[in-house]
Amino acid sequence: MIHGHEVLQMMEGNSYATREELVSEIIARFGAEERFYTCSAEDMTAAQLVDFLEARGKFMPSRQDGFTVDTTKVCNHH
Repeated sequence: MIHGHEVLQMMEGNSYATREELVSEIIARFGAEERFYTCSAEDMTAAQLVDFLEARGKFMPSRQDGFTVDTTKVCNHH
């Protein structure tokens, strides 16, 4: 299982036009069968992780028409 922080680190400096684009990028990088965990949840698919992170305010609008990670809301522990 991959920690959600790795996905947030992958997002730094990148923006995504849609939620689907982000999910596709996560799958391309980590694999379709990979599962993810965070400090308070585990065994999530890429789509479930994106929902989880979005619900916790980890994303912010980017200068383009998309969104990126809000690095001020990323905790520093694993």
